[in-house]
Amino acid sequence: MTLLTGDRYRAELADGRELYLDGERVTSPADHPAFKPAVDELARLLDLQDDPAHRDLLTWVDPDTGQRLARAYQPPRSLEDLRLQRRSAEFWHAESLGQHGRSPAFMASIAVGVYDFRHRLESNRRGFGRNAESWYRYCAHNDLVLSHALGDPQIDRSADPVDDPDLALRVLAENERGIVVRGAKQLTTLAPLAHEVLVYLSASFAQRRGEQFVVWFALPLNTPGLITLCREPLGSAPWGHAHPLGARFDEQDAMLFFDDVLVPWDRVFLLRDGDLARTGLGRINAWSAYIGHVRFRERLRTLLATATLVAESIGVDGFRNVQEDLGRLAGYAELTEYFLDAAEARAATTDSGLLAPGDTAASRVWSAEVAAEAVAVVRRIGASGLLMQPTAGDLAHPRLRPHLDRYMRGRGIDAERKSRLFRLAWELTGDSFGQRQDLYEYVHRGDLTRNRINLFKRYDVSGTRERLRRFVEEPEPAITSPEAHR
Repeated sequence: MTLLTGDRYRAELADGRELYLDGERVTSPADHPAFKPAVDELARLLDLQDDPAHRDLLTWVDPDTGQRLARAYQPPRSLEDLRLQRRSAEFWHAESLGQHGRSPAFMASIAVGVYDFRHRLESNRRGFGRNAESWYRYCAHNDLVLSHALGDPQIDRSADPVDDPDLALRVLAENERGIVVRGAKQLTTLAPLAHEVLVYLSASFAQRRGEQFVVWFALPLNTPGLITLCREPLGSAPWGHAHPLGARFDEQDAMLFFDDVLVPWDRVFLLRDGDLARTGLGRINAWSAYIGHVRFRERLRTLLATATLVAESIGVDGFRNVQEDLGRLAGYAELTEYFLDAAEARAATTDSGLLAPGDTAASRVWSAEVAAEAVAVVRRIGASGLLMQPTAGDLAHPRLRPHLDRYMRGRGIDAERKSRLFRLAWELTGDSFGQRQDLYEYVHRGDLTRNRINLFKRYDVSGTRERLRRFVEEPEPAITSPEAHR
């Protein structure tokens, strides 16, 4: 196969998958009004890979085959490789304004992580490492769009799956063809628009009392027995220019139901080893965490630019408190840049020979902490104007338009452009799409409390503790009176 083109991508989504939206089965996501704008946007971005102006940045040549592949699938073996991966992701996420959390660039880097971890997977069971390598090569050489599924359904988080097996995806049986799995995975972002899903465990669920719940595998989304249920689309309401971001960048989140699905042996990567699953989570996500910072920085830039334009349009850009808020946003974006530089400076070679970015755990915690404040800055500056803006129909109405031009214009901006700007700001921060993006920032990096605790447990303060211990336990030096020195 060659690089994935937009047309091939659209066609391949009509693959017979069992996909449901609002109680109806969807046979071709590329043609369905709820999915078409998002599919078209992904198709546009995929076509850029073959544009001569961008090809050398967005692709690389596999030395083993001579085939040109997507840059995101390149296993970095040097700092130059790593920085090229970053620059490629920067291009992708700038084009999508930082709104594609589960972009193909992000997910391909997880496939690279699975490939890197193949030797450890081989220790779990003979052939699993080879399966991981073969799957990575299949995805890379076919330029597949991927999704991943980690979380269990929210039924009763206080209960144990051993007592109620429906609480988690589980292995029912093993046979000569593969394993049979039953259960569900929650919040599988991009699944309706992807070719394949990688199933593994979040850190919260890796240590299972029942080994039948510990499993990693990958499957095409048209696998028999695999059902994809979509949430309500965001941004598809017929309100003219009200939802430019939601229409293009709604990645869709879905539930996956595994109705006694057969996973062939060549698609199984890990079984019944919680310790290896927990170790592997950090290893395979090393590059995706790095790419995630690229995306978050672009989202911060989008929020900063939006807040600046809004402030200018209503004449508050010179106010001291507004400039302080804009400076706070600029600081967030700049710090994210520092974190990316630090990840490169701390990069280290893995046991399989790839160069992995340095640990980004602390910066991921920080990102989750400041994400909501970044949105709040735009809300504070736009204030009530974010709520009250005319629709395209209002602007076209001859009775209303004179009043809109007179009372709903801004400083140096007419009513129509101001409406488009404020509606975009509302979509980023307040409507269903904006709220989904804000929630995504909080949850997609994992449980924030657990992440803070893990940071505390592994942060080395032993040297400082010892110095303080000496201050506390050793006798204080005798104090000599001033007279003794006369």
